Amino acid sequence: MRRMVNGHSSRMTRAVLAAVLMCASPVALAQGVGPVPTAAQLVEGAREVREGAVAPPDYADPAMWSAGPEGPGPAAALPQGASPAATDPGVAVFYVHPTTFLSQEDEWTQDPANAEANRWTDESVVQRQASAFSACCEIWSPRYRAASTNALRSRPHTDEAYALAYTDIERAFDWFLEHIGDERPFVLAGHSQGGKHVGDLLEKKVAGTPLQERLVAAYIVGINIAEAEVPLRFGSVPVCDHADQTGCLVQWNAILAGTDLDPVVSAYEKSFTDIYGAQAGQQIVCVNPVTFERSQPSSLSSQAKGAVPGSPGFGTMAPLRDGAVAARCERGMLVVFPAPGLGLEPLPGTGVMHYHDIGLFWADIRANARLRAQRWLATHR
Repeated sequence: MRRMVNGHSSRMTRAVLAAVLMCASPVALAQGVGPVPTAAQLVEGAREVREGAVAPPDYADPAMWSAGPEGPGPAAALPQGASPAATDPGVAVFYVHPTTFLSQEDEWTQDPANAEANRWTDESVVQRQASAFSACCEIWSPRYRAASTNALRSRPHTDEAYALAYTDIERAFDWFLEHIGDERPFVLAGHSQGGKHVGDLLEKKVAGTPLQERLVAAYIVGINIAEAEVPLRFGSVPVCDHADQTGCLVQWNAILAGTDLDPVVSAYEKSFTDIYGAQAGQQIVCVNPVTFERSQPSSLSSQAKGAVPGSPGFGTMAPLRDGAVAARCERGMLVVFPAPGLGLEPLPGTGVMHYHDIGLFWADIRANARLRAQRWLATHR
């Protein structure tokens, strides 16, 4: 029996990951989810992940896309008040969904053919997140053998589950490129686990290759990439300084105003220093998704173009509410001040607004993606 969840995994330290999964305090879980595994446990965990996974999805099968070969699918559904979808976009978006189920059994990866998981993926995630890009782009969103939250709770299984999931994302991306044409520009976008895979895709398949010229922007949301990590991993793909800049990346992690930032910031930064050591630039990247200007890290609620009210779930989205969210980047986190009545709650006991990283700024992201797409097309053709 699987219980659906929305957007629970990321390239976080085990402390923050545990807080997201278990709704516990990041401080209480500062040492991670379970003890450090032995080499033998890692080998066994990797074996269990590989042997327990279903066969790789065939991306020539339209059923292996939430949106793609047969159209935008659930991403075509828009909240009332949204600008219309583009009828003939010159840009495509490759969107990767977050973790969307928690297995109660020893199942470490998602079955891309599981109807229950796919319904949650389509209606609660793709519809609410990928749809924000429909004003600029043709939407492609693959199903894949995502790491389950069960795997993310179990340190012997986490890395292998992520690695297996990424193999699907690479193959889906290759199929996407083959079918959008040799010259068409594209946007990369993903949230949480999807953001991790998009970051890895940007690093391994796009940065420093001819594909970089076709990159409109990468929206890597709900994970933790440090300032100093950007040039180390992505080379000449920088953080976007301006709202109309192309060939760059943006990132943010929303947290409710009044939350103690110390434990979350410390845990995020530790994920960088554990790899690269303490150094300047270990603060996490934060681009305010209302202004999209690095020189304007704060925004008033009156500037916000539209949030999607209500918690993620099945069914249609509620009408957009504009002027409902103030935000500011502080110590690498996006501190948010949602208006009363939005119905967007933080993860219990954390103040983390992880579920709502995109929904809080749905119309702002929509307008920005369209702006960047228009700028790329204007300057390259």
